[in-house]
Amino acid sequence: MNLLDKYNRIIDYMRISITDRCNLGCLYCKVGAELQTHSEKSSNTSNVILSYDEIYKIVLAGAGLGVRKVRITGGEPLVRKDVYKLIEMIKGIETIKDISITTNGLLLEENVEKLACAGLDRVNISIDSLKSPIYKEITRGGDIDAVFRGLYRAAQFGLTPIKINMVPIKGLNDCEIEDFVRLAMDTSYQIRFIELMPYGRNAQWNNEHFISAAEIAARVEKVAALTPIRFKVPGVARYYRLNKGNGIVGFISPVSNHFCMTCNRLRLTSKGMIRPCLFSDAEIDIGTVVRRGAGMDEIQEILLKAVNEKSVGHRGNLETGTNSMSEIGG
Repeated sequence: MNLLDKYNRIIDYMRISITDRCNLGCLYCKVGAELQTHSEKSSNTSNVILSYDEIYKIVLAGAGLGVRKVRITGGEPLVRKDVYKLIEMIKGIETIKDISITTNGLLLEENVEKLACAGLDRVNISIDSLKSPIYKEITRGGDIDAVFRGLYRAAQFGLTPIKINMVPIKGLNDCEIEDFVRLAMDTSYQIRFIELMPYGRNAQWNNEHFISAAEIAARVEKVAALTPIRFKVPGVARYYRLNKGNGIVGFISPVSNHFCMTCNRLRLTSKGMIRPCLFSDAEIDIGTVVRRGAGMDEIQEILLKAVNEKSVGHRGNLETGTNSMSEIGG
């Protein structure tokens, strides 16, 4: 069964933010150094995040419609207690074929065994610098050595292919683009270069430091030639094999070259809102419906409404967002 939107795109992927909190304060994500907060129990329902049981119920409803792939995100998902229990619950849904997590990696070393045993398939790790001083500056205090210890452990437990997400920032870490290419050549890691997005409250700062995917690719080609790779299942990244070593690199270009026509996803925020598009503030409240005990049919109706509201593209309106990426799951 395929779940199609009105533009005939197959929607089979759900990105789920399980928390808006993070243990880092990355310059391009957070406004100021403050960390987002949430409460699992509060009299203010707008500030209550979904429980694991509620998330499971939404995923189960989505699976009944055709969702086959789930990614757990945040904030930083590993700051939430017992993430492995949610992975285990979702893994029990027979038709979900792929479960992955996007993390900054700081807490991965201590969690990776439980995650792997629970059924996690893969990890994406956000690493914006290989140099400790620059990494600390971008993340406001992160420890790159801890991240790489987690990365090595993930590889040991077979959570592969490991994808490293790198956001080049003009004047800050763009001098390391070539270093990341060499890392791809020397290892089995897939490096994905993601354009800096001038989103929401950080739009002005991000615009000043933007580098296009075309510029990044030109830098990559100074180190190694690129050969396009076509995967059976299209996604938002364009992948290339390097002509040296085993390297694979990808480019994600939400600003300069929209990937909307290959978009196959819905996003569920930690507070129970379905977002048909990352770059639109349009949201549909599914959390309230689930909390009052809705059945599968009613939950699926909301998911179908979200699919039907997916637009043909975001029309470059990234700067109008009112949330930070940590609040909506990126």
